[in-house]
Amino acid sequence: MDKPLIVGVDGSDPSLRALDWAVDEAAAHGVPLRVVHASRWEWYEGHEPSFGINQPSVQILSEHITASAVERALRRTTAVKVTSEVVAEDPALALVRLSSDSGAVVVGSRGRGELAELLLGSVSLSVAAHAESPVIVVRGHEEKKAEEGPRSVVLGIDDPQEASSAADFAFHEARALDASVTVVHAWRCPAREVPDFPTTVHDEHQQRAAAQVDQVVREATAAHPGITVHHETVEGHARTVLLSASRTADLLVIGARRRKGHVGMQLGQVNHAVLHHAACPVAVVPHD
Repeated sequence: MDKPLIVGVDGSDPSLRALDWAVDEAAAHGVPLRVVHASRWEWYEGHEPSFGINQPSVQILSEHITASAVERALRRTTAVKVTSEVVAEDPALALVRLSSDSGAVVVGSRGRGELAELLLGSVSLSVAAHAESPVIVVRGHEEKKAEEGPRSVVLGIDDPQEASSAADFAFHEARALDASVTVVHAWRCPAREVPDFPTTVHDEHQQRAAAQVDQVVREATAAHPGITVHHETVEGHARTVLLSASRTADLLVIGARRRKGHVGMQLGQVNHAVLHHAACPVAVVPHD
């Protein structure tokens, strides 16, 4: 990662956790951090509706949010160049637009207030579905403590032909964080649902899954030597397997499988499940 890192803030506790994570991420990669607050809907998401909105007050509030975020970032470390920006634009649209010139966009999983929680949850999903850069949704309630053991990046793969971007991101992260990489691939054997299914069919599926993981690991380690790599092929639903892996990971990396739907680009079901329920931060990396 050589471009600036962007973090979206709104003053909520989840966005502050995302800010802390982004500061550490920027420091690990030696890149600047850009703190962004999109203010157009701020009043409606954080307050009761009003027909007499005082625009200067909203601007002051927005500037206070970014100034406080910058101060918090600099208290955490002085090793990162931190800048801020208030954008009069829908939060999702602003972050997607800015993603084209960033190494990654970092967002929290929820926002402030009952209504804002729902709205900002949708912002995170929208950014993950449309951003040109990787998007990191900071989940989990507490940071993993160093004394809990070595750091771990989990890379979830499906089709090895589409795994190169996610693998490259995961291995870059592992090097920056001094972490190992665990490559996880979930597979299923449809024949298991048929009575008296042949064991050879099951074995073929298992061997194919192992070969797919080996291919990804071989290519990634050639490009990123010196990183400790583990790999797991697990029979089961991808959602279940990845959520289980997230419980002991510092970061879960998945590829962005985007589908065209009636409301525009959408993430796949597994991506949605992981973003909603993972126990650690999740990086969604667009396919090439």
